[in-house]
Amino acid sequence: MHRHKLSAASLRKKVSFDLGDLTDDSDPDDYRDDNTPDWTPRTAFSGISPRKARRYVLTSVIFLVFLYVLLHRSQPPRGLSPYLNYDAIDWSRYAYTQYVVDEAYLCNSVMVFEALDRVGSRADRILFYPHVWDTVVSNKDDRVSQLLNLARERYKVQLEPITVERIHEYHQSEDYSTWDSSITKLWAFRETTYNRILQIDSDVLVLQNLDELFFLPSAPVAMPRAYWNYPENQKLTSLLVLLEPSYLEWKALMERVQGVTAGQLETGVNESMHDLYDMELLNDRYGASALVLPHRQYGLVTGEFRTKDHRNFLGNTHETWNPDKALSEAKLVHFSDWPLPKPWIMWPQGQLAKMQPKCDTKPGTPEESGCRDREVWKQLYEDFRLKRKDVCKLLSYPAPEWPPRPKDMSNLPPGESAPAMISEQALDDKPE
Repeated sequence: MHRHKLSAASLRKKVSFDLGDLTDDSDPDDYRDDNTPDWTPRTAFSGISPRKARRYVLTSVIFLVFLYVLLHRSQPPRGLSPYLNYDAIDWSRYAYTQYVVDEAYLCNSVMVFEALDRVGSRADRILFYPHVWDTVVSNKDDRVSQLLNLARERYKVQLEPITVERIHEYHQSEDYSTWDSSITKLWAFRETTYNRILQIDSDVLVLQNLDELFFLPSAPVAMPRAYWNYPENQKLTSLLVLLEPSYLEWKALMERVQGVTAGQLETGVNESMHDLYDMELLNDRYGASALVLPHRQYGLVTGEFRTKDHRNFLGNTHETWNPDKALSEAKLVHFSDWPLPKPWIMWPQGQLAKMQPKCDTKPGTPEESGCRDREVWKQLYEDFRLKRKDVCKLLSYPAPEWPPRPKDMSNLPPGESAPAMISEQALDDKPE
């Protein structure tokens, strides 16, 4: 086969055209390929088969749904383990409980349930209350019925009327107090339809979600240590009790109570001191076997901000105390500043200056500084009182008279010393 060779000049002539022929009057349509249609959204899909079009639409819809779920799915509340599938848990198997034995503590329990709702807990909520109360609001001043209804309707609390259990029910000593009925919290052991119950004292501020506790390794009871007494004694504090309900355990605990009340068992202490409360009962039965919770997260007491020796709380001698760090790590804080009253009772102004946290530098002088402990401590009380007013529409009780009369000193938080007296009104302040 012979190839015809063309010169370079011939090739240029063959492919060249006169650009001068293109004038401003030329129509661009003259150079459009008539076989190529104009692009429009409709023409873009007109060349796709119906089967492919349906596939593209379905894929797009699935992608958009996935994106929506990803962006709008419920996030685990602060404090919950990121390794838990929060939405897959059967929360009807877990519950928080509160118990109330008098009107003064009812608002506190409602405040706990409000906090649990606010931090996003999904576990059930149960309130044990005296069976003589009811939910029928008889008049505008019937705060008990109003608060019971508030708990049930707004915070989805299950109301369970009970017979209040007491120790030394007929004791004639002037030292009688509602500590005697603190064993009522043990009713939580009877809630056997649940896998686990978390009982929290009502004189607390709940700061973060606590739901992760329900998924700790199995143990009949889990409690933080009463670190302010450590190492002299290693008792556990009942301000927070994670328990596995068991009717047999409840019966065993009640038999111990009945034995002491009937004089058949000794408490091992001075009989004038009401030593056998819920804390003592639980330590007596579970002290050697309970799962110990870290007190930094689950056992911080307000008295810690009033002491200058924080070794028991920190657990070491090299770490520096930082009140803001301690508060940010805590899931709750328990009010315990005896002999000052609880936060729903106003402070006796005559003793506030003496009892409040001291500044680090030149305390008690116009030049004092380093008062962050005091600021945090006061803010905790202020937060409680404001929340009480907001949730329950109640103001704090007036301050008690001072000085108060003597009281049992066996279980005070860190750095506390008692004056000679304690007021009748400054009740129910034994640290748990």
